[in-house]
Amino acid sequence: MKPNDTLRPGERLFALLLVIFAGYAFWESYGISGFRGLTTGGVMPMLASCVMLLTGLVFLSDSLRKPRAPDSGLAGVIAYLFPLRVVLFTLLVAIYVAAIPSVGFLSASGGLLFLTIWALWRKGPIPALLISLLSIGAIYVLFRVVFQVVLPIGSLWR
Repeated sequence: MKPNDTLRPGERLFALLLVIFAGYAFWESYGISGFRGLTTGGVMPMLASCVMLLTGLVFLSDSLRKPRAPDSGLAGVIAYLFPLRVVLFTLLVAIYVAAIPSVGFLSASGGLLFLTIWALWRKGPIPALLISLLSIGAIYVLFRVVFQVVLPIGSLWR
């Protein structure tokens, strides 16, 4: 059996939610002007939501034909949607956003770039540091010098 012959965790629920959302979008777009003519304001939204609804129904019918995956419970869905790498990078971005007011945009962005390049590229800390510094330098020149955007410097440096 090929990998795409079985359901991925949460696929059937996603297909059902997609059909419900597309049906609601079609209902709302029908409420704009109904089927009164091809030049009315609701035609394009109805066309787009109709395409969404039809493709959602195809997706749902396809998912109903596939056998369930062994890890299709709630724990399997959570593990599939939130692997450790995604969770860690989400936390890193949250720390980045929280750090900008205190350490400033350039310092926080440099730290984020360094850590992500080092973790994803895996060439060592020196190449990651060089690329991060070059990137931050380019950002500084482009935004601060060329476009004259005031970048937050942070409360630690004042």
